[in-house]
Amino acid sequence: MEKENVAQGSYTEVLIENGFYVLKLQNDTLAKQRVVREIDSTFIQFHFCLKGHAKFIFNEGMYALEVSEENSLLLYNPQVDLPMNMEMAPNSWIVSIVMTIRKFHSLFSKEADYIPFLSAGNKEKKYYAQEEVTPAIAVVLSQIMNYNLHPSIKELYINGKVYELISLYFNKSTDADLEQCPFLVDEDNVKRIRQAKDIMINHMAEPPSLPELAKQVGLSLKKLKEGFKQIYGDSVYSFLFDYKMEHARRLLETGQNNVNEVGLKVGYSTSSHFIAAFKKKYGTTPKKYVMSLSKS
Repeated sequence: MEKENVAQGSYTEVLIENGFYVLKLQNDTLAKQRVVREIDSTFIQFHFCLKGHAKFIFNEGMYALEVSEENSLLLYNPQVDLPMNMEMAPNSWIVSIVMTIRKFHSLFSKEADYIPFLSAGNKEKKYYAQEEVTPAIAVVLSQIMNYNLHPSIKELYINGKVYELISLYFNKSTDADLEQCPFLVDEDNVKRIRQAKDIMINHMAEPPSLPELAKQVGLSLKKLKEGFKQIYGDSVYSFLFDYKMEHARRLLETGQNNVNEVGLKVGYSTSSHFIAAFKKKYGTTPKKYVMSLSKS
């Protein structure tokens, strides 16, 4: 079951099963957005920030917890309700997993000693944790946010990805990462890959070639390609294409630039090439997209 509300940005809530939800929150506007949802004390919450940042406000503004890009926030307090009262910064994406503690316990019934707050001694204690998102988790988050599948298998796919996400969150061993991609265990290499992403975004109109990019961040071409795919779930140029189209879509929504101007801003010297690229991504032309906005 999927509920969607597209106003400024979008809010999608998918029911995995009774008492177990995934929320996909996108604020693609230039203004802050408030997201409010009732969540009582029987639920545990996991919030993952893919980009931007958000602030979770509690007790009528008495205190707040922030989650920034490529970080996560775990919230659980059996003593009081922790309703979602979140302030999303402009251009921010959040994936949230919300499930009953009973459901959560059932996932780890044989592993209670492994998860600190599942032990008997911690049963009634509150538990908050802020952690960096690992490269493996970043890939799954991107897949949850961006999947493009036939409607008949969307539910199955998202269910599988949510379970994968929870599994990776509690996988504290580095052995699996070592087998998958040895160089990514090196924190410095992860930083270089993220630096490469920033360079491509900042120069999207005239991006460097892959050999030039690899040289700029101090990685071999092979490590750049493998690492980028591992962290962002896509090739460098495929990632950049999606980013450029999303940026173009937001520019069109402001109404401050015409189609030609938007195309130039994202690196298309001719409007025909931009129109073809936009249609490939969104299935409609920029002009028709703008016209649809005025009707909605």
